[in-house]
Amino acid sequence: MKIKRVSEHIWSIKSWVLIPIHVWIVEEEDGVTLVDAGMPFLASGILKFINQLDSGPLKRILLTHGHGDHVGALTKILQENNVPVYAHEIEIPFMEGNQLYPRRKKYEKNVAKGIVQPLQSDEQDRLLSVSGLHPILTPGHSPGHVVYYHEEDQVLLAGDLFTSKRGKLHRPMPMFTGDMKEAVKSSVVVEQLNPKQLEVCHGNTVYQPAKQLDEYMKKMESELLKRIG
Repeated sequence: MKIKRVSEHIWSIKSWVLIPIHVWIVEEEDGVTLVDAGMPFLASGILKFINQLDSGPLKRILLTHGHGDHVGALTKILQENNVPVYAHEIEIPFMEGNQLYPRRKKYEKNVAKGIVQPLQSDEQDRLLSVSGLHPILTPGHSPGHVVYYHEEDQVLLAGDLFTSKRGKLHRPMPMFTGDMKEAVKSSVVVEQLNPKQLEVCHGNTVYQPAKQLDEYMKKMESELLKRIG
């Protein structure tokens, strides 16, 4: 397990299962927010680091989506910390096993029913910020995939909206992506926000990602056209 300070308020915890897996710790005045929960074996390391950080208690867990490598440590963490867990309301029935993830043959019961609650929204259905993080719906990799933008640090925690290699944006893993065309469409959030840096679960930091977006989208459009052809 490797720990890295991403920005003033954000830390990443990284481990490997054939590929890198990241979760993020966000420090705020009211305590600590965990973004994604990784694989089950990460639980003890996450809890140990939060204790060592000494920035207050774990206050909440935010999920980008409900795939197993993003929720695996929830059970153990919640045994020691009775905190709320949030995801987009669209995603919850998929992770609870009530709806079938796109392109999957079996229902996935990745979390027990009732553990995860919907992210809060206003009267116009705009998602509300949580502890300095602004959630934005970015469907495609999964139906209710969400990214979290830390406005003060200008860091986008992008989950599986992308992968990255050597500082370059790459497509999300095709095997686990429900709708690649929709995922590519959702990537325009990078242009809208223009973050200083982007963090992904599977890969490393991408700096000034908006400068790469045109090239990425052209490449992906070409790949998608080849598949149709």
